[in-house]
Amino acid sequence: MATSAAASVRDAHRYRPPALTGLAGLVERQARERPEARALVVGRDRLPLSYRDLAALAGRTADRLRGAGLRRGDVVALVSSNTVEFVVALLGAARAGLVTAPLDPALPASELASRVRELGARAVLAAEDGVGWTVRVALRRGKAASVGLRPGPLVPGPPPGLAPQDTVVLCTAGTMGRARMVPLSHANVAASVRGICATYELGPRDATVAVMPFFHGHGLFAALLAPLATGGCVLLPACGRFRAETLWDDLRAVGATWFTAVPSLHEALLARSETQDPGPHPPPLRFVRSCGGPLNAATQRALERMFAAPLLSAYGTTESTHQIAGEPLPQRGPLKQGTVGRATTGVRLRVVGPDGRDRPAGVRGEVWVQGPTVARGRLAEPAGGARVFTADGWLRTGDLGSLDEDGYLSLAGRIGTLIERGGRTVSPEYVEDVLAGCPSVVEAAVFGVADGAGGQRVAAAVVVRGEECAGPAEILRYCRDRLAAFAVPERIVLVGALPRTAQGGLDRIAVRDRYA
Repeated sequence: MATSAAASVRDAHRYRPPALTGLAGLVERQARERPEARALVVGRDRLPLSYRDLAALAGRTADRLRGAGLRRGDVVALVSSNTVEFVVALLGAARAGLVTAPLDPALPASELASRVRELGARAVLAAEDGVGWTVRVALRRGKAASVGLRPGPLVPGPPPGLAPQDTVVLCTAGTMGRARMVPLSHANVAASVRGICATYELGPRDATVAVMPFFHGHGLFAALLAPLATGGCVLLPACGRFRAETLWDDLRAVGATWFTAVPSLHEALLARSETQDPGPHPPPLRFVRSCGGPLNAATQRALERMFAAPLLSAYGTTESTHQIAGEPLPQRGPLKQGTVGRATTGVRLRVVGPDGRDRPAGVRGEVWVQGPTVARGRLAEPAGGARVFTADGWLRTGDLGSLDEDGYLSLAGRIGTLIERGGRTVSPEYVEDVLAGCPSVVEAAVFGVADGAGGQRVAAAVVVRGEECAGPAEILRYCRDRLAAFAVPERIVLVGALPRTAQGGLDRIAVRDRYA
């Protein structure tokens, strides 16, 4: 069954997504039409930066990058947290025709150096001294902003297999193995930003807080580029890093109408709700977005009560330039609990069985994606990796899911994480959702352990909290009342915290290696 995203376009007469051709000119229209409007609110002092000044800083940065010897098509690594330097360097590099590869500044030095080599980066741009070429942006209240670039040596990087139309290279989150490098074109970026804007009808009156890191697609496309393309405002938290304890202050400071985060961050915000609340003047949130993993129903309902706004689930991958599907705004379509909504504008979805045929509505299979957001492949892909991208442009996501009659997508986990037990298949995500409903269980990670006979046993690492924490025996009794016998974990390991990727997702490889 294939479904078009045409149905997900909200009332074309009411909303038009921004006209974009790529990353290079993303803020130019706003700089012409709304030059004094806030583009960014920056740091602890919450200094505003207008679209006119942001465009000017990007232009000056482009001139200095070219003057330092970089040429169109060269790769530059960008190592920074969510700072104004990141935004200016990204837009400036795009305007100079460079290809930017954002990297996690928390990576160990050896891993960072390895990725820079693999990318063939000719320079490393950073907001901090000692990493590479230093980018500094000076903001002073009531004064013009300025940018400084301290160049370093150019590295004659080897050709990384990029194409002339490429503008960004992103590294995958690596939840199921080693991170891979995905080149994205100007057309991919433009289609992704338009689709996100159309789903949530973003516009100049919207503002958000940069919760997710910009070195992954979630933060880059949803939290940064989509708001800027539509004339909205983005608050960059102090030191470029979001802190749960400052959430309500940050939301109020920028007049936030929405924000997006991974489920683990939403759960952390909910855990703090007993000691932290929005006060008498809560921000005017239109919606809250969740992407990057499943969010159980009880948590979603509690978050909606806390934020007094609908919580909309979304689904995306790096290879699809982030968003693939998203729940519609309440006035644009029904919200279906347990789904990630409908295909984003321009995207086509299929659910395919092992025989290569489309599955009927309601029947699970692998989720396939096609459209202008899908990357052409990966860089330095190991043998066999090409099977992810089909000859006719479909991306095989490796995710298990089903489509209903209305085109709403439900996900059931990664195909690679499924546990084979006694001839039965167990979805770890389904068991985790059941465990999350057990009193005092904060979160859980379910994994398979080899049983010595070619099959697997089900095990779970569980985080518990509260005055009367449930023990393994109580948790197992809870599961037996709610799960088929073959899906009940045979082993419960109580842990203080679960390992996470840099983006906040559950690191399943680390869970298996640590607790199996």
